[in-house]
Amino acid sequence: MTLKAAIIGYGKMGEIRHRAMERHGGFKVVAACDTRTGSDIGIPLVAHPHEVYDYDPDVIICCVPNRFIPDVVCEALNRGKHVFSEKPPGRHSGDVARMMAAEAANPGRVLKFGFNHRFHDAIEEARHLIEAGTLGELYFMRGVYGKAGGTNYAANWRNDPALSGGGILIDQGIHMLDLFLMFAGSFETVKSVVQRKFWTGVPVEDNAFALMTSPSGVVANLHSSATQWRHLFKLELYLQRGFLSVDGILSASGTYGTEVLTVALNRMGPDGAPLPNPECQEIRFTEDRSWDKEIAEFHDAIMLGHPVRYGTSQQAMDVMTLVERIYAADPSWSQPAAPQGAPAEVR
Repeated sequence: MTLKAAIIGYGKMGEIRHRAMERHGGFKVVAACDTRTGSDIGIPLVAHPHEVYDYDPDVIICCVPNRFIPDVVCEALNRGKHVFSEKPPGRHSGDVARMMAAEAANPGRVLKFGFNHRFHDAIEEARHLIEAGTLGELYFMRGVYGKAGGTNYAANWRNDPALSGGGILIDQGIHMLDLFLMFAGSFETVKSVVQRKFWTGVPVEDNAFALMTSPSGVVANLHSSATQWRHLFKLELYLQRGFLSVDGILSASGTYGTEVLTVALNRMGPDGAPLPNPECQEIRFTEDRSWDKEIAEFHDAIMLGHPVRYGTSQQAMDVMTLVERIYAADPSWSQPAAPQGAPAEVR
């Protein structure tokens, strides 16, 4: 059976999801919704989200700004549709709670959020190596995810708290936090520094620093930055008998470099102490398969009844709650009130 899909929000991410569904072969995209009506995208393009239901889709792909995600997701679930939604999962944990309630009210419908970094080959290989136990207990993690702002940065909807809920932390840092949660489980203590340094006219943060500790003692250190002046992704995991490092991440923009997993196993000296600078092995990945693996898991959850592993509503709640805790942990951080005005159009 081929699943009929409709995409609400046919921008960059809508197109990426469309191509992934085409490559998979188990979906037929029957309609899309966007404000740029009149464009020729090879499928019917409508102006209002409600119009996609005229095409009787089985699946709704939600690729709209954070503010509109709960409305789109809840309506789709209540209409009996399976839903795949982009991250962040709304603007705050209250948005996620609302979607979880709609999910619970519609058993048998699949809801999945697009945290594709868990599906990157380097991340999956690192997880497999940790689970194998060869490197021993996880001690601590460091994560840096940064960029340089970019053209029209101040005007981007992601920097309007009415639409996004926050700045670089909720937009980009949320991916690193989701990986931290995958490796550590949860965090019981959170300390942070949240700043607006360079983009002083933008009403959201351009840097967030966080230090977290899990119940088992794993320490995680995050820096999420819009003043990195280069695009940089780096995740380091230090364990009892060595370390793993993911440098670069394959992305749609292609600006974060080659995705490289470095694996190091400690060498022991005659006294049983680890010797410095262990020999490292590098594994390089040249193809981003995360979009395809994500959509394949979504398809299997619908057609085969397989549980969603990554991107569950509970994982969305966990990471959104952690984002809120980081904002709240810095007593000096006060995000200005959201700009007032007419609601932005759904894209």
